[in-house]
Amino acid sequence: MEIDAAREVRTTCPYCGVGCGVLAKVAADGQVSVRGDPDHPANFGRLCSKGSALAETIGLDGRLLHPEIHGRRTGWNEALDIVASTFSQTIAEHGSDAVAFYVSGQLLTEDYYLANKLMKGFVGSANIDTNSRLCMASSVAGHRRAFGSDTVPGTYEDLERADLIVLVGSNLAWCHPVLYQRIAAAREKRPEMKIVLVDPRRTMTSDIADMHLAIAPDGDVALFTGLLAWLGQHNALDRAYITAHTSGFGQALFAASALDLTSVATATGLSEDELVRFYSLFAATAKTVTIYSQGVNQSSSGTDKVNAIINCHLATGRIGKPGTGPFSVTGQPNAMGGREVGGMANLLAAHMEIENPEHRDRVRRFWNAPDIAQKPGLKAVEMFQGVADGRIKALWIMATNPVDSMPDADAVEAAIKACPFVVISDVLASTDTVRHAHVRLPAAAWGEKDGSVTNSERRISRQRSFLAAPGEVRPDWWIIAEVARRMGFAEAFAHETPAQIFGEHAALSGFENDGERDFDIGAYAKIDAEGYERLAPFQWPVPSPGGGTTEHLPTRFFANGHFYTADRKARFIAIRATTETRTTADFPLILNTGRIRDHWHTMTRTGKSPRLSQHIAEPFVEIHPVDAQHHGIGDADIVRVSSPRGDVLVRALITPRQRQGCVFAPMHWTDQFAAKGRLDALTAPLIDPVSGQPALKHVAARIEKFAAKAFGFAVMRRRPEAIAADYWAVARCKGGWRVELAFADDDADWTAFAGSLFEAPSAEMLAYHDRDAGQHRIAAFDGERLIGALFVAPGPVAVSRGWATEQLEEAHASQRGRFRIVAGRAGAERPDAGATVCSCFSVGANQIVAAVAAGCITVEAIGGALKAGTNCGSCRSEIRALIQASRVQAAE
Repeated sequence: MEIDAAREVRTTCPYCGVGCGVLAKVAADGQVSVRGDPDHPANFGRLCSKGSALAETIGLDGRLLHPEIHGRRTGWNEALDIVASTFSQTIAEHGSDAVAFYVSGQLLTEDYYLANKLMKGFVGSANIDTNSRLCMASSVAGHRRAFGSDTVPGTYEDLERADLIVLVGSNLAWCHPVLYQRIAAAREKRPEMKIVLVDPRRTMTSDIADMHLAIAPDGDVALFTGLLAWLGQHNALDRAYITAHTSGFGQALFAASALDLTSVATATGLSEDELVRFYSLFAATAKTVTIYSQGVNQSSSGTDKVNAIINCHLATGRIGKPGTGPFSVTGQPNAMGGREVGGMANLLAAHMEIENPEHRDRVRRFWNAPDIAQKPGLKAVEMFQGVADGRIKALWIMATNPVDSMPDADAVEAAIKACPFVVISDVLASTDTVRHAHVRLPAAAWGEKDGSVTNSERRISRQRSFLAAPGEVRPDWWIIAEVARRMGFAEAFAHETPAQIFGEHAALSGFENDGERDFDIGAYAKIDAEGYERLAPFQWPVPSPGGGTTEHLPTRFFANGHFYTADRKARFIAIRATTETRTTADFPLILNTGRIRDHWHTMTRTGKSPRLSQHIAEPFVEIHPVDAQHHGIGDADIVRVSSPRGDVLVRALITPRQRQGCVFAPMHWTDQFAAKGRLDALTAPLIDPVSGQPALKHVAARIEKFAAKAFGFAVMRRRPEAIAADYWAVARCKGGWRVELAFADDDADWTAFAGSLFEAPSAEMLAYHDRDAGQHRIAAFDGERLIGALFVAPGPVAVSRGWATEQLEEAHASQRGRFRIVAGRAGAERPDAGATVCSCFSVGANQIVAAVAAGCITVEAIGGALKAGTNCGSCRSEIRALIQASRVQAAE
């Protein structure tokens, strides 16, 4: 495929559900640059740290470039034939439910559509589920219970027009930074806007909050059920709206009334005063938006949490109006597109219901499908249990890494290893999941593939290719279509372009749709290649032929009070708040899992970027100081975090921002990046009974100090293949790699260890050893080039990581310069930037502290001097904390 290097291509970011527009350009020398698209209505030119670093993630290192069967390189025909024949034979011998697809919110809508069509329409099973089950299934279930459809009612503009924003279980500053900045900018214009954060942790998002409710884990049902009761008791209901547009209010209010303020305080861990202040603010503020994310969804009561929130908005008529509504922000770039095509085991295409015989017949007729699935299939957790017990004998995994991301991950890995036939379509040749594939199919990556995605506000945008596909890489839709043709379904999978698939998807959305279904983009049913190439971002619905604009349609659903239930009324859901104790004497703490600012999922993309790895370069656990003292853990110690299912080794981060009795650890680290960091090996396969979404935020755990006798830090040019350490975490840096280390013993031959680590036995070694003090420093050189440096100490190594990694890119001709490396410190002429705070502009903590000392005492002043905080803004709260700490220290 020829790509015009002279033009700037409009595309969409492949990370979170904000759906930011990106302008990508390939220079004559092949260098790629990216910037935010100022004309895209999701971000208006803003990008977060991850989006800003996209150009650093598109290299071919580690790519899967050719099909493989049992590790042997092969051609596409042989690989596709064995996939098709094995799936067909398995179906013939064991039935259609003996096969399954596990897909991903990383797929484009066109990929998702064909995968769903093949499995549900032509295989005849609904055993297709997605990693989106892990992030937004409870929102889907809650929407369907309340609205009769999976409809997101609001828009991003509502976030800027609200007078009160309630953030529930959402670290927006780190997980959706561009939305966070849109809210921050709106608040600067309207300081009267109020923001409440409901989260067990005082995250970086709390920096903007007027009120932080440090709620007990899974206390959200009680909080919002109590709010509904409060609204009823204080005459803060919209009785006219309730009567005209809803049903079930009496039962819902009766169930809520079982909670008085004292019982809500007990269930939430909040004081009655905090509850009264929050409830009074909510009751008094007509323009209220409640934003929620994984802290709500990833719960065994996630669907009830969603409906408890929606109940409060319905009771006050705060839905379908500017600046109001419940708002689920999705985690992945195309989780919403997956929902539109029915890419989950309990959904049907075009927001139709698999349980509804009329809907099944409609889709069957449209697809001319021989044997459409008659019932929901196995949801993600159930699916891998089905793999484990032998019900599923052939499994196709697309664009996801369940060995790391699924709960009870060790059991998931064991199931995949034992499965008779596993096909994996992926970008990388080696992930914790890909290593177990019988057939590996090389899929196109961001920048190479062409299609569409839908963001959290129902806005469909194009992802366009600007790079030629390397090797024998092919797009996912092509791979799926080729397998379908070989299985005997050629006529139904004759698509030759993504534009044709999008047109079919649009046509199905409008097929026999007279307004009884929310999802309708029928205006694009006859889109041609040119129209598809020119397609500008738009929000659905767009039902009318000749459309292409939504100016004549409301952008907020339910403005007319009509919903998608049989009686067109929204349904209140009666919810009884219950509390569940999961801690025990052996596992007395509650583990909360989540994301960090600069990494994404299992780091298959962000792990390639040097700057994204510098902010936080190793797995960690946040511990409250009281808990740390009780367990004898100091800051930067190595900690073993255990649950009844497994354990991990991570670095201790002691902080009062963590709720006492709880710990937090991120889910990103895998066997590719750490010795023992696969966090979801600790989580249980406990699911919400309605949505099937796993409870990844509430895990009984314990912590104990790992008795390390030696700690190490190393930098090197080549990624180490094997690391003989009890604890290690490897991360990209400029010029090579950095590694954190810890050892149960301190009697190693450190020079020999360094030679093995650097894979340079013949290099010139310069070493310093103080065995009594346990201090060892070794540097290896090849001429003027530093091959690697290792620093060992009895405690956490006090060497500037930023300075040490810089040495990989510099010449070291003088002996004096080499001794500085062994000494582990820069000279006076080379100030140490310190730990990275702003990844967008690679600004370190020491630089910010120095700027404060020079008179920059506001975040804006720091931005003017160093640029830090002026791009995505997700580091602004950290900058503010450094300013405050520096000023306090100066005052002392």
